[in-house]
This record gives sequence, C-alpha cells and structure tokens, in this order.
Amino acid sequence: DRQTLVAVLQFLRRSNLRESEEILRREARLLGDDLGAAALSPASAGLLVGSGSDADSGEALLGRGTGAAAGAIGGSVATVATSSPGVAAVAAVPPGKGGARGSCGVGASSRRDPLGGGDDGRVPGFPRGAGTRGSVSGAVVVEDQPDVSAVLSAYNQQGDPTLYEEYYSGLKHFIECSLDCHRAELSQLFYPLFVHMYLELVYNQHESEAKSFFERFHGDQECYYQDDLRVLSSLTKKEHMKGNETMLDFRTSKFVLRISRDSYQLLKRHLQEKQNNQIWNIVQEHLYIDIFDGMPRSKQQIDAMVGSLAGEAKREANKAKVFFGLLKEPEFDVPLDDEDEEGENEEGKPKKKKPKKDNVGSKSKKQDPNAPPQNRIPLPELKDSDKLDKVMNMKEAARRVRLGPECLPSICFYTFLNAYQGLTAVDITDDSSMIVGGFADSTVRVWSVTPKKLRSVKTAADLSLIDKESDDVLERIMDEKTASELKILYGHSGPVYGTSFSPDRNYLLSCSEDGTVRLWSLQTFTCLVGYKGHNYPVWDTQFSPYGYYFVSGGHDRVARLWATDHYQPLRIFAGHLADVTCTRFHPNSNYIATGSADRTIRLWDVLNGNCVRIFTGHKGPIHSLAFSPNGRFLATGATDGRVLLWDIGHGLMVGELKGHTDTVYALRFSRDGEILASGSMDNTVRLWDAVKAFEDLETDDFTTATGHINLPENSQDLLLGTYMTKSTPVVHLHFTRRNLLLAAGAYSSQ
Repeated sequence: DRQTLVAVLQFLRRSNLRESEEILRREARLLGDDLGAAALSPASAGLLVGSGSDADSGEALLGRGTGAAAGAIGGSVATVATSSPGVAAVAAVPPGKGGARGSCGVGASSRRDPLGGGDDGRVPGFPRGAGTRGSVSGAVVVEDQPDVSAVLSAYNQQGDPTLYEEYYSGLKHFIECSLDCHRAELSQLFYPLFVHMYLELVYNQHESEAKSFFERFHGDQECYYQDDLRVLSSLTKKEHMKGNETMLDFRTSKFVLRISRDSYQLLKRHLQEKQNNQIWNIVQEHLYIDIFDGMPRSKQQIDAMVGSLAGEAKREANKAKVFFGLLKEPEFDVPLDDEDEEGENEEGKPKKKKPKKDNVGSKSKKQDPNAPPQNRIPLPELKDSDKLDKVMNMKEAARRVRLGPECLPSICFYTFLNAYQGLTAVDITDDSSMIVGGFADSTVRVWSVTPKKLRSVKTAADLSLIDKESDDVLERIMDEKTASELKILYGHSGPVYGTSFSPDRNYLLSCSEDGTVRLWSLQTFTCLVGYKGHNYPVWDTQFSPYGYYFVSGGHDRVARLWATDHYQPLRIFAGHLADVTCTRFHPNSNYIATGSADRTIRLWDVLNGNCVRIFTGHKGPIHSLAFSPNGRFLATGATDGRVLLWDIGHGLMVGELKGHTDTVYALRFSRDGEILASGSMDNTVRLWDAVKAFEDLETDDFTTATGHINLPENSQDLLLGTYMTKSTPVVHLHFTRRNLLLAAGAYSSQ
C-alpha cells in the first residue's frame, strides 16, 4: 500500500531516523526521492499486510500488545494504520541502541478463521528474521532470531575495561551501606548489571578482565540465578555470543525491576555524584525500572516475586480486564430416573426431598458478573451425545463426596510397570473411563480403565452389511473381534511429550519431539490429522473444555491455538523468552495459560491474542498449571518444588505452598475446588486446603498497585496430607466426577 509506505517514510524523516528510512527504502526498492512514481507490491516491500474481517478486527490485529511491544524493541515503535478495513501495519524500528534491523510486520492473511482473524500465512517476500522476536505480543510475529550483529552492537566500547570491577564494587558498597529498607530493593540491580557488564567486556574482547570480573562477583548473585550464570560462564569470547539464545534474550528484552521512588532517587543521586556513567548507561539502556509510590518492599516480598529470565512483570502488564467467570451452562431437561429414587429408600433412610428437576441443566440461572459474553468466542454446538454426557455428569455430581480438611479423598494410583519405553505423558478422560500414555519410543497407548473393552468401528465392507434401520445400529457398527483393553497408536517419529482427550471422548491429541501435533480418532484408533506449525519439539497440548479448539506449546517459544478442522493455527501467542513447557485452557475457554522455561506464566486472550497477565515468582521452569473450578485462581508448579497460587482478576500472587523437594509435574483441583492436589518427582502426592488458601485475601488497590504481597509465613497449615509412593514419580493427577483422586506415574527402579 503505497500511501502507507510514504507516510512511514515521512514519519521516519521527521523523526530524524535516517538509518531506518534508508533500510525501509532499500527493502521497498524505492531509491531516490521519487516516491510517487514507484508502484509497490506488498511482497517486495517486506511488509505483512493484514486484511481484517472489518475495521474492528483490523484494529485488533495491530497487536495492541502488552508492554512488550514497545519495551522489547529498544527504540520507538511507530505503528501507522489507516482506518479502512484492509489495514497494513508497519512497525518501524530504529537500529542501533537495543533495536533490531528491519521492519517487524504484524497482521493476518485474508483467510477467515472462526475467531475473526487470519491464519498463520507468511507473505512470500517477507524477509525472515527481520522482526524482533516477541516484540509485538500475540500477533503474527516472525519468529526467527533478530539480527544478531545489530543486537550486539549496542555493546559498543564505552568505558575503561580495567575500571569495571571498581564501578561494580563501588555500587555494591553503596547498596550494602544504604538503609535496610532500600537495600533489599536496590540489591535487585546486582544481577542484571553483573550480566550486562560482563557481556560488554566479552563483546569488546577484554577477555582477561571479563574473566576476573566474573570470578570476583558471580558468587554474590542470588542462588536462583545459578543456571543462568552457568550458561554465562561459557561465553568467554565475542564469537560465542553470536547466535546464543540466552544472550539474545537478555539483550532484546529489558530486565524489569520494581523499585519504590525513594530507593530510585537514592540510586540516581549516587550514580550522578560519582559520575559513574558506565552503570547509569546500562541502567537506562537495558533495564526497565518500574517505579511505584509508597513504602519500599521487604526482602521476602521481593524474593517471592523475582527470579524470572527478564525480572518481574511490569505492573502495566497485569492491568487489563480479565473475564475469569464461568459461562452459563445451557438449559435442557433431565429425565427422572425411577431406580434412583427407590434405591435410596430401600436403605431405610427417609426419602430425601429431591430438588425440583425441571431443568437441572441450568446450574445457575444468573449470569456470572465476571463471565465473558456468551458469544465472545464461537463455541461448538452441543450434540445429543454431549447432552447425555452432561446428564450423566450431573447424576454423578449428585453423589459427589464433599471434600475438606475432615474428609480427604481416597487416592487410587495407576503405576505403569516395566515402562522401559519411557513414560513421558499421561491423560485421563473426564469420566475416568480411559487412560492414555505417551512414550519416549514415539508410541501412544490407550487403556480402558473400566471393564468395557476398547472397540473400533468395523471395516467398510462389514459396515455395508448392517441394517441401518435397526435400533441398535450404534452397537452393531463396533467390531467385537478386535476389542481389547489396550490400543497402540503409531505415527510419531519422536518421544510423545503431551496427550489430551477431547471432552466428548471421540478424539485424542498427542504432541511430540517431531514437531507435530496429531489428532487420533478413538472410534477407529487411527490418525486423522497431523498439525504442522512448530518447527521444533512440542512439549504440551490440551483440548479446550468445550472441544474443537486446542492449544500447543513448544521449543520455538510460542504457543499456538488451533481448531480441529483448520490445518493452520488460528492464533500465535508470542512473548515468552524460552520454551513453552505447559499449556492450559481456562474453564471458560476464553483464555489460555502458558508456563515457560523463562520461569514466567502468561495468560493469553484467545479472542485477540493479547497477553493479559504475566506472573513471575518461580525460580525454575514451569511444569504444571491448574485453574480452580470457579475460574478465579491459578495454581502453578515448577522445578523449584514450590506451588504458587495466583488471583487472576487482580493479577497477584496470593499463596506459596512449600513442601515438595523436586519438580511439581501435576496439579489438580477437586471438582468443587476445596482441595488442591500436587504430584511431584519426589514420589509424593500432597493435598492442600484450597478453601483456606484463598480466603481472606488482601486484594485491596494498594497491594495491586505496588505488589506488596504478604504471603502467610507457614504453608504447613494448609498441608492436609502427604502420600508417598514406593518409587514412582507422579506425572498426572485427576479427580473423578465423584472426587476420587486418580494419580499416575511410571515405576522407576533406581
């Protein structure tokens, strides 16, 4: 679109961004000043042109992203848009300081998807690797590495290499001698400054100074940065820095520190008095200091929240409104069962007054005030079989055990014995009738847990002989001859890391190291589709609670939203700085939570792809996520053995459960949300009192504004029980509809 291009070039010229103007001009093959004459095709311009379905979705596609949009690209971002429906979005990034070359395009191609955006189509002429990874959150982002040399050039020679140790120890001395209230906050500077100063020395080829700087100060860093420091210690030459991911993350995303105004003024005054420009330059260029008014935070409050790859989340990142309420259940009539009623009377109990069952289908007549509009995202229609299943579910729910501290669930543990193929994933159907295991030998194995064997549909030749008018036609199409307790599904060419049953039990998803997600039919036990989008291992996948949609996350650091009938993703959620290790749908299906090896959890809006929450606090990669049944809270588990609890509406950490001594791989709330079960590599299942954990929360405006969270000192009060296995790490947990807890894992002999 020529006018847009002209507008951008004029904007760049007005802003004195000559270099960017030249680059854009070269990309667009527009040399000289004669802009009017050159006709321009979108492909040669290297821009992604989005055509939204209407002006509104066009606007949504411009990635009104999170703070990541401007923050991740060190320079300013100019997004020029016309108000017409066919919008072309161009983000112009000045190179040089912390910026990456090239234009980063946002948009979607014209094929309609159910959510009103486009599919993941790259415009053919778009230069790969031009955009900054994750710079525009939640829109279609070019995922390749940013231009390494441009990123690194920000480390130009600035100071005298021999003085770096002096600068750092001077600041260290100042911080350690400051008042207690400021010391905790200012100590957050140690780690990011240490990394940037070290990298600057290495980049400018002062290898011996870098080495002595590292050796002298790396011991002062917090214990939870040890893994990052190990990677850093291996970067000793300028050549090592090219193409190193950790390095690039640190460079392209500003490290976020949350500091009170008083502490910040103190720091600023000190650095300006000392004329310590080296440190002040790093603070301004590579750190994002989120200043709040009020009391400085204590050491415990800071320790609870820090530890992720890019520091804390900016407060702005958690301000967006989130509809965490549940959708209203559809109404339908439930037939009364006579046997139920008589059965209860035989035991000599007085006949209980049953609630009126005219339409039990409607759980609550009132719409939840925090729920999203019913049609915010299109959900599949309920089929008759789904309605039957809902009725069964309600009958089971009526017999559900009310759990609590006085009434703990029974736990039934499924141990995979002789799993020499290496068990890597487990899932159990909602009605607890089937269990699936994903294995390192690239097979997917499905077992029936009930006496009913697994049957597949007969072959086409046999089906043609069946009388289609008979009443039991659905029974007749199943092949009894091949019925068995176990079915093995072959198709993947690498370990299977994630499995998920569809809510209606007709389909099964599996994702693998081979970069694909496969959809299997549980009627024929064959593979229906292979979804290819990730180029690297896919670590997790999960069906939406309403079916049809599913999410996957992998080593390429993005999560993708798919629909079963589209072979390309509907949404790409970009923003994490490392692998997306686990994914979960919110109970209302409007949001997706992703946990990552960058030690953060993000909540994404399915409708527009925006990141609406960033939670930091874990000290290791996240491996499990669970939403509470009411949709208000999220529990997360990681390699640090801690389980953290989050209030989604306020965007706050509200609890920390300590007890596990190894990675927490499984988390599940009981059906009514009274109990949280956690399973870990330390061979235990622990039960926590969720009701107590979430009552009396301090979520006043002040806490939300400053992140002054007060976690109860002792999480042991919330621990209701610890259950050891002999030598079986817990990989999966599942509450049946009647609140029996099922756990699963593979026996390990060592």
